[in-house]
Amino acid sequence: MNEHTIRNVVIVGGGTAGWMAAAAFSRFLANGVTRVTLVESDEIGTVGVGEATIPPILTFNRMLGIDEGEFLRETAGTFKLGIEFVDWGGPGERYFHPFGFHGRDLQGVHFHQLWLRERARRAIPDISSWSMSAVAAAAGRFGRPAPDAKSAVKDLLYAFHFDAGRYAAFLRRYAERGGVTRVEGKIEAVETRPGDDHVAAVKLADGQRVEGDLFIDCSGFRGLLIEEALQTGYDDWTRWLPADRAVAVPCALPGEPDPFTRATARGSGWQWRIPLQHRMGNGLVYSSQFLDDDAAEAELLANLEGEPLADPRRIRFTTGRRRHCWNRNVVALGLSSGFIEPLESTSIHFIQSGIARLIALFPDQRFDPVERDEYNRQMRDLYEDVRDFVVLHYKATRRSDTPFWNHCRTMEVPESLTRKIDLFRGKGRVFREGQELFGTTSWVAVCLGQHIVPERHEPAADALDEEKVAAALAQMYEEYQAVAERLPTHAEFIERSGARSPLAAPPAAEPALPTFSFENESPFADRSFSL
Repeated sequence: MNEHTIRNVVIVGGGTAGWMAAAAFSRFLANGVTRVTLVESDEIGTVGVGEATIPPILTFNRMLGIDEGEFLRETAGTFKLGIEFVDWGGPGERYFHPFGFHGRDLQGVHFHQLWLRERARRAIPDISSWSMSAVAAAAGRFGRPAPDAKSAVKDLLYAFHFDAGRYAAFLRRYAERGGVTRVEGKIEAVETRPGDDHVAAVKLADGQRVEGDLFIDCSGFRGLLIEEALQTGYDDWTRWLPADRAVAVPCALPGEPDPFTRATARGSGWQWRIPLQHRMGNGLVYSSQFLDDDAAEAELLANLEGEPLADPRRIRFTTGRRRHCWNRNVVALGLSSGFIEPLESTSIHFIQSGIARLIALFPDQRFDPVERDEYNRQMRDLYEDVRDFVVLHYKATRRSDTPFWNHCRTMEVPESLTRKIDLFRGKGRVFREGQELFGTTSWVAVCLGQHIVPERHEPAADALDEEKVAAALAQMYEEYQAVAERLPTHAEFIERSGARSPLAAPPAAEPALPTFSFENESPFADRSFSL
């Protein structure tokens, strides 16, 4: 510690972003000098409809030492193995974007290249049949793989669905135990320092003044500090992602919760379906250019699987990102930093990633511009990577049945995405650059699922013996199917692992012990594929 150490961190706004930051700071800034204060007002609501996550959330929870069973009980959470996309390539079609991997690479050749080669030779199942997560999801089953698991269950990767409001409350308790101070109050003014325009303090309606060295803006779309006070600027991406509205409503759970999210394409957007232990989260994302608000609400209500549990909530947004997520002594997290619709469940990941990068580049009171610029570069790359992947879903459609889908199918897209599509369309090639969030499996799943089929496979696949490749694919396929059949159902796993929430209905009967020890037992001891 020295005279330049950050001594006061002020988080403006609560919700998921604010309390994730507070929890992380209580763990990683616990140096005896730096104090963390969170300012929020009970009068100001949060968007709070993001309930689906992606696997990096596991890292965040583990870094904080959060017990998974307790976390799921407190948030009424369920497990998520991927996303099922319905009607995106065309009406009546569906495909699955799994977590984890497709099969196993052989002698340095990507599995999907071997699948493409086999597909050209004979009729074979969809590539999702070689994903442990996809096969388990289709069967409604789940198992948590142990570190020493030897069967294909170790290829099962997962994330969570949870109640976002309960998640924020859970993290608030964690953060306050770690020393974070919460100040209740509505911010009335932002004071900046003469000379360098750094934020000096926020003034509350009751006259209280909260000073800080570093401010974290978690004030939502408004961007109270990053935009209203510092006028950072915003890059609008509506030309590539035309949806600018959402309406959300929970409904009664129609049965046992599925271990996956579903995204169903509608006439002017798409509908999410997120099963929790005690209810179903639903929402319709749409473009106001093609559908008015009342019609959107009616369409959502008409497509619910259970009775609505609340009045529909309408949300307006502009897709894009803040030009700088870190400006002067303010770092924006969550909706203050930007927004990309929740099609691939990335909203909470943007928060997590912003927190992790800030901790890695944590400044002192001199605010070295090199650290700030590196943070902004990394966050810019992350936003643009996710943008391209989400735009892919809209662009890669054969639908021409509505004006909205005609617009998406024919629109211009970023050059970076055009390049990736062309590379895949030629020989199924996927190249990762830097620290991209979505890897080969994700691009392969969406491209093939929406009919971007490579003209041929890459030449390296032809160097492998045909019979041995066919045998290896058959062995993998059989293993995934056999292991999935022996896993407990999703609901059984939640119950027997002690993760059932008090909010969930009690089970009809005590579930039978699963016949498969999903952590250690393996019907296939040797997983090597030697060609």
